[in-house]
Amino acid sequence: MAFLAGCPLRCLYCQNPDTWHLRDGTSTTAEQVIGQVRNFATFVQTTGGGLTVSGGEPLLQPGFTHALFAGAKELGLHTALDTSGALGARATDGLLDVTDLVLLDIKSWNPDRYRRLTGAGIGPTLDFARRLADRGTPVWVRYVLVPGLTDNPADVAGVAGFAAGLGNVERVDVLPFHRLGAAKYDRLGIPFALRDTAPPDATLLTRVRETFAAAGLTTY
Repeated sequence: MAFLAGCPLRCLYCQNPDTWHLRDGTSTTAEQVIGQVRNFATFVQTTGGGLTVSGGEPLLQPGFTHALFAGAKELGLHTALDTSGALGARATDGLLDVTDLVLLDIKSWNPDRYRRLTGAGIGPTLDFARRLADRGTPVWVRYVLVPGLTDNPADVAGVAGFAAGLGNVERVDVLPFHRLGAAKYDRLGIPFALRDTAPPDATLLTRVRETFAAAGLTTY
């Protein structure tokens, strides 16, 4: 997996505030990264793995991401793009042509709650999801479950209905919120807004997963 620096969102539950700015990353080239991947390509192929590009937000550097995926495909590797979709308009058709799977974070359904959670609008993410559906690109939706923030039944049902209607969503991963990144905020001197928010309990996790399942989606 490659983690790229830089992200336009400021999600309240972000566990990687050290990737928010481009300057936070280490300067490198796609050729150097692919050179490192090449050393493990046979093992990765044998184990059924591939190259996932995450962040931060990889579509903040679409050209670099495209080059990584093109190099990975030359090595016969599966490629996965881990994105919020907020910059989906920056993903060229050429980039998506070498993308086997998109891990798409849909963080909320209610526009006001989405903006409160991320600092941005939900529209670009939904537009990108529809574009992926039109292309037939496989998608795994990721939904971070935060008690009191993303557990509203209507919001969960909204995301479930939208995802089910796309036709290309292979699974939904309901990811329980955690506070493991709090130390990073302390180190960077950034307030962590959800420091006192508890992770979801088993009952809440089950309820949310059942909502997605009721829409005909495979959930984890």
